[in-house]
Amino acid sequence: MLPWIRRVTDDVVDADRAVSRTVAALPPSPLDAAMKSVSTAANHSVLWFFVAAVLAARRGASRKGAARGVLAIAAASATANGLLKPLLPRRRPAAAELPAYQTLRNPPTSSSFPSGHAASAAAFATAVAMESPKLGLAVAPLAASVAYSRVHVGVHWATDVLAGAAVGSGIALATHRWWPVRRSDEARARPLGAVPRLPDGDGLVLVSNQRSGDPDYDPAAELEKALPAAEVLRATPGRDIDEQLDTAVEARGAWVRAIGVAGGDGSVAAAATVAGRRDLPLVVVPTGTLNHFARDVGVYDMQEAVDATGAGEAVAVDLGLVDVHPGHGTDPLSGDVVRRRYFLNTASLGSYPDLVRLREKWQGRWGKWPAFAAALVVVLHRAEPVRIKVDGRWLEVWLLFVGNGPYHPRGMVPAWRPSLDSGLLDVRWLRADVRFSRLRAVAALLLGALGHSRVYHQREVGVLDVELAVPGMLATDGEVVEEAGRFTFRVAERRVPVYRRQEDNWSGRDRPFLG
Repeated sequence: MLPWIRRVTDDVVDADRAVSRTVAALPPSPLDAAMKSVSTAANHSVLWFFVAAVLAARRGASRKGAARGVLAIAAASATANGLLKPLLPRRRPAAAELPAYQTLRNPPTSSSFPSGHAASAAAFATAVAMESPKLGLAVAPLAASVAYSRVHVGVHWATDVLAGAAVGSGIALATHRWWPVRRSDEARARPLGAVPRLPDGDGLVLVSNQRSGDPDYDPAAELEKALPAAEVLRATPGRDIDEQLDTAVEARGAWVRAIGVAGGDGSVAAAATVAGRRDLPLVVVPTGTLNHFARDVGVYDMQEAVDATGAGEAVAVDLGLVDVHPGHGTDPLSGDVVRRRYFLNTASLGSYPDLVRLREKWQGRWGKWPAFAAALVVVLHRAEPVRIKVDGRWLEVWLLFVGNGPYHPRGMVPAWRPSLDSGLLDVRWLRADVRFSRLRAVAALLLGALGHSRVYHQREVGVLDVELAVPGMLATDGEVVEEAGRFTFRVAERRVPVYRRQEDNWSGRDRPFLG
């Protein structure tokens, strides 16, 4: 051993022994029982799983913090206990050097370095703080108590605890690479100053899709009470929402000044189609199972929609547009189109809709990133390659993703949009014509290196034309809607005003609203 290493090691040992002697000299007090209790409660992270369950009972940052905390604990515990302890063995403090009132009845016998309890405590507290600094401050004293308790009860040296805490915090911070922190659910969008005020819903035709959310809850009665001057329609089973809205708008004529919808993403997309086609602003009331668009806009409940319509406040939002062509080889700009479809969030070809459905099914239990990774493995195992032509070049892909606006993070799983008015499409695909492409995609995702993999491709464009060797199914906003051999994706020229209370969210772009 080099002399300087020996000197440093001796200094560390001397410092550890000095701390342990100081702790051992403390007189008996209620602190002894408290430290034993908290140290034992943290065995196998039981304490942290209980705290996570409490945090998960509340939606939003609290639930996200719980999910990230559990993920960080799993990685920190595996690293500290499964890797570092066997690699760096160290004797624990001698029980005889501590008074009996401080020691545990059944002390552990594994390596002392590093402290697994401290690693898990720091990992959980750091992860929670990443999602919610206030909750992190609330959890931090408990985490510090667990870490200190390992020294107080004599099962770890102080440097074991410090090293464990560093490992845990570092791993929690590293989860940002796979699962970036979203500081605000609300995306940026340009406020508009020229949308009609709709007092009590006057001038609003709104359709309520009671089938898009809780089957036992029909929001129509509450909507009629909250917006007594509006025309509230109940979605008719077997009839398209856009068709029902069109009929109502035609019947009411010039009285109609806005289109509204209460439902999930699929219902909102249908209403947005009508709003975009008729140059009318859109009112969104999130009552569906999936309300990604409403969350991006910043409308979280019925009351916010009522307040925004009463105040006449809205933001300009891009609409994605798909021209569905009848066959192969047609000019995408010629107007030879079977159908034109709008989308709010995403459009896709291949296996992406199945991936999203599985992720949504599992993310409540595991969190978004673990659910996405598991869903990707399952979907790629079942998937069949899709042969597409992009930029005059034929490719085989497992899936093609088209986002209405750039999604974050880049080079990883698309999770959210920072802006709703970029004028760009976010295009991503996983290649199937690369050797071991499925295995490479999953490995790159797990290592946080998907953006550097040959299998993964991403770019931002204004227009994307895709031809399929065999006609395939198009999905928009998670729902399969059309089969064709060629699709042209773009951002609609006219932005749709969507009612939202004004926030300090000016996007800084100068493209005017064309309405």
